[in-house]
Amino acid sequence: MTLVPAAVPGFQPFDLTAHRDYAAWREWKLAQYPAAVADLLVQVQDPAQLTAAEHAALLARCRKANMAIYSVSSGQPVDKVGIRALGRQFGLERLDMNLRADEDSITSIRVVPASAQTHYIPYTNRPLNWHTDGYYNSLDEQVRGVVMHCAAASASGGDNLFLDPEIAYILLRDKDPDFIRVLMQPDVMTIPANVEQGREIRAAQSGPVFSLEKGSHALHMRYTARTRSIIWKDERAVHNAIGFLSELLDSDNHWIFRHRLQAGQGIICNNVLHKREAFADDTDHTRLLYRARYHDRVRDTVAGQDCYGERACSG
Repeated sequence: MTLVPAAVPGFQPFDLTAHRDYAAWREWKLAQYPAAVADLLVQVQDPAQLTAAEHAALLARCRKANMAIYSVSSGQPVDKVGIRALGRQFGLERLDMNLRADEDSITSIRVVPASAQTHYIPYTNRPLNWHTDGYYNSLDEQVRGVVMHCAAASASGGDNLFLDPEIAYILLRDKDPDFIRVLMQPDVMTIPANVEQGREIRAAQSGPVFSLEKGSHALHMRYTARTRSIIWKDERAVHNAIGFLSELLDSDNHWIFRHRLQAGQGIICNNVLHKREAFADDTDHTRLLYRARYHDRVRDTVAGQDCYGERACSG
């Protein structure tokens, strides 16, 4: 078993000058990384009341891959109260009160009639390109954790693709460390103000793609593949970095997981990169997902708390 780098003061794997720290973290990260989406899947009886073994299995996957997929083996439906209870078992408390959420701040995602749409609402059956949730939020209200539960699947289509942001970081840094440098600039990506019917709903938001969470130094990613409603810093190095990332996301890279959530399945994650393919409903199958966004990460997955992964620490 690969020893995990000990969480000692000054251990900074995401510092471009800390080559030894990065090498140690990278070795742990890639060792025994999930090879297929089946490796992320955990059967649970009741998400609201996980057994110790179920909790440990989900947490182990979130530590290694920043995500885990659960499947409710009992067949019992899970409502939004159950989703809230699931999140609390992993330290997810501070819900993101976004504009499109329900009154309880958990969003019911279903197809919305076109007459109710604005160009900012993603609730259609059309494909959604790669993004992290809440990329348009202010920097002090970033979405760090997500629980998304499928209450009812579509008749066809709707596959999700997922990529761990830490894997994206490794692939970018290994190709050219300068990609990371430019993507950590505080003004590299700007989301213009959200103006609806002449009223500003949200101010313009500028920030980095990669950043480190204050205190924990956990890596966070803020990204969208949209070409509209986004302004990239006009530098050759930025365009090169985004071009490489776009090619990566559009490839059949083996680090990208594909899974179509079935009724009774869900994902808990540290806001991983994801996209969704187009889907179709019919009279007997209407897709419904519940999504809870949090300003917290999944507890005990933060770099530098004790150590990584299974807490097998060197030194």
